[in-house]
Amino acid sequence: MVETLNDVWEDVVQRLDQAAKDRKSPLHSPCVVTSDVDARVMVLREFDRESRTLRFHTDIRAPKVKTIEADPKVAVLFYDKGAKIQIRVRGSAKILRKGDAVDRAWTASQNFAKRCYLGEGPGAVSDTPTSGLPPEFEGVEPNDEQIIPARPNFALLRITIATVDWLYLAHTGHMRAQFERGNGAWEGRWVAP
Repeated sequence: MVETLNDVWEDVVQRLDQAAKDRKSPLHSPCVVTSDVDARVMVLREFDRESRTLRFHTDIRAPKVKTIEADPKVAVLFYDKGAKIQIRVRGSAKILRKGDAVDRAWTASQNFAKRCYLGEGPGAVSDTPTSGLPPEFEGVEPNDEQIIPARPNFALLRITIATVDWLYLAHTGHMRAQFERGNGAWEGRWVAP
């Protein structure tokens, strides 16, 4: 049980760190909301406590990319039903198409996951139900040479966290805390749920 704001902050950090590393974590696939009030579930790939960033992978052809480049304000909603903890994050997003971080993320991904970037761009219209993948890659992992054309469509979505809202839901009474980055450190306060 948390008793101090420091306890809450450590809970947030541990949960986000675990969510990025463990695909079975209930926080692994949060809901990311862009400034156009569109929401989508995305896989959290990395949480960096020092830089206060979250990292996701995205297709540069996805509509959210233009939205973020026009207005970088985003929100991310994490929920752990078993623990009854909700974490809401607000921040500023950036699309990274090139650079060492992008190259490392691409290299670390398996070809089976990379194949998603070979297909039609997200939102492409079809007359029939479709995965958007080229037929030869339906259920098939491309080899290293076949995956090369996918790389230009891959990018990182990096969110720099500005605020964190932590909510513990309990039948005995909810608890809520908020944190903002101020003067180089996180400043927290208790608030009514």
